[in-house]
Amino acid sequence: MKIANETKVGILAAFSIALLIIGYNFLKGNSIFSSETVLYARYSRVDGLAVSKPVLINGFQIGRVDKLILQPNGTIIATLKIQGKYDIPKNSIAKLESTDLLGSKAIVMALGTGQDFAQDGDTLNANVEKNLMEAVQPVQKKAELIIGKMDSILTSVNTILNPNFQKNVDKSFNSIAATLTSLEGTSKKVDGLVGTESKRIAAILANAESISLNLKNNNEKINAILNNINTITDQVAAANFKQTLDNANKAVSDLQGIVTKVNNGQGTLGLLVNDTKMYDNLNNASKNLDNLIIDLKENPKRYVHFSVFGGGNKKDK
Repeated sequence: MKIANETKVGILAAFSIALLIIGYNFLKGNSIFSSETVLYARYSRVDGLAVSKPVLINGFQIGRVDKLILQPNGTIIATLKIQGKYDIPKNSIAKLESTDLLGSKAIVMALGTGQDFAQDGDTLNANVEKNLMEAVQPVQKKAELIIGKMDSILTSVNTILNPNFQKNVDKSFNSIAATLTSLEGTSKKVDGLVGTESKRIAAILANAESISLNLKNNNEKINAILNNINTITDQVAAANFKQTLDNANKAVSDLQGIVTKVNNGQGTLGLLVNDTKMYDNLNNASKNLDNLIIDLKENPKRYVHFSVFGGGNKKDK
């Protein structure tokens, strides 16, 4: 049986197309001849994640990322295709983690527990882990701080190694040494003074001890003397107060007697206060004096005479 050339070309073209489709899906990571479970995971951000990125468990690939779809609320739904022979518990977490320093990402499954496995179309819990650069940033900041401190320390060391600073340090140490020498001499003088005057100091301390002992032995006598002094002062204060009250009472009695005599009309003051005749006489004398003054003003010639030529002996008619 002879096959036509057109048939051969058709078969070759169909085989090429099938081979191209299989190769394309193989390059994308799609499984052609095995079943797959489609799962979903929602992420707030998917930096470095792309379609065909692997889905890993402990570094072993069990699937791939098939699609990334942006939602209206800003989240991203990632479609994961898992090979059918791998069962994923529903409480597993699909972590988005970095796989290298360049920021490439992959889905790393943190398997949950239990026998309730995710079915086709389920959505897994998702989590975005920091990439390596983000994790290194705190260490980088600390390293920068340490470098800054080291720089300041080196600057201080350079300042210390400066010749002028060394000269100043040498002068300071020389001054300190001179001060210590002077202090040592002063301490020696003090020690010598204490040694020469130790007898006097011992005598003074002995006298002070003797005085304190005498005070201790005569404590009762001193208390008795102080009590006597308190008693004497109390008695003197009481006597003075009594004498003052007696004098005051006497003065009040004398005043009452004088007032009684005045009220009874005794004595000049009593007559002046109680006798109306003396008041009338004084009143009449005052009136006569007023009349005399008025008459003196009206008829001065009756009482006073002035004569230049000796005619003052004539009487007024």
